[in-house]
Amino acid sequence: MKNQITKPRVLVLGATGQIGSLIVQKLREDENVELRVTSRKPDEVNRLKAEGLDAAYLDLDKPETFALALAGVDRVFLLTGYTVAMLTQSKVLIDSAKKAGVRHIVHLGIFGQWDCTDPHFVWHQLIESYIKTSGISWTNLHPNMFMENVLAFFAPKGGVFTTYWGSQRMGWVAGEDIASVAATVLSEGPERHHGMDYWMSTEVLDANEIAGILTEVTGQEIRGEVGSHEDFKAVFTSGSVAVENWYAEGAIEFTRQVSNGEMGYIGTVRNDTPFITGVPAMGFLEWAENNKAKLISLIIN
Repeated sequence: MKNQITKPRVLVLGATGQIGSLIVQKLREDENVELRVTSRKPDEVNRLKAEGLDAAYLDLDKPETFALALAGVDRVFLLTGYTVAMLTQSKVLIDSAKKAGVRHIVHLGIFGQWDCTDPHFVWHQLIESYIKTSGISWTNLHPNMFMENVLAFFAPKGGVFTTYWGSQRMGWVAGEDIASVAATVLSEGPERHHGMDYWMSTEVLDANEIAGILTEVTGQEIRGEVGSHEDFKAVFTSGSVAVENWYAEGAIEFTRQVSNGEMGYIGTVRNDTPFITGVPAMGFLEWAENNKAKLISLIIN
């Protein structure tokens, strides 16, 4: 009787979110793994199942939902919401993964150095430290500022693209590249990627340089404007953005520290993407061209 070769089962948290949905697209086409996705919404689980996916109900605030979702899983993509609750959520999920026999955790973290003091960066670092002590193989992904934020919080308004970290420059990375790295690591597994920290900061740009690219791609005149962390605080705490107070304070502190140079590494290129995927990382111009229709719609409206 021949031994049956089973494929590793990969569990993706945040499967319907910005990055998670891109990872799912890539892993659905990967013949080397079995894919399982999760949602904290039962209706969403049913929808995913109707699409032919192995979907499980998992609510990070309900540890009793972890066991069934993790049963038979070999590798986990760990992504949590940006709230202080991520500490408890991640700790309990890691403990549950240990019990379930998970062999590899791929964690989506932040572009932060060991001695950073920004609160929400520190939360991620504590999670990474706990994963390392769990005995489970690990890989940490460190993306810099998502280019997709230009379609959301940093969307141009009134012909102006504004940043909030003074004259400092920022490193940017496309969500597509983050997803490609994550999917590759999850597919290839711990034999190649255990104990690795992968950094993703493809291109360093300031407000005027980004405004210039947006003008070129959209044909609409966009002007760059440099705001301060105080300006950011006024916008971020105005009530127009749904966010808890702990995270709001951390985000404001981030802009303050970047503005005064405490987080100088934020304005650097560290581009591990091609080493992992074998494909060049996407620059801001290419990303903008790929999202031209969305950008034009935001600018016109």
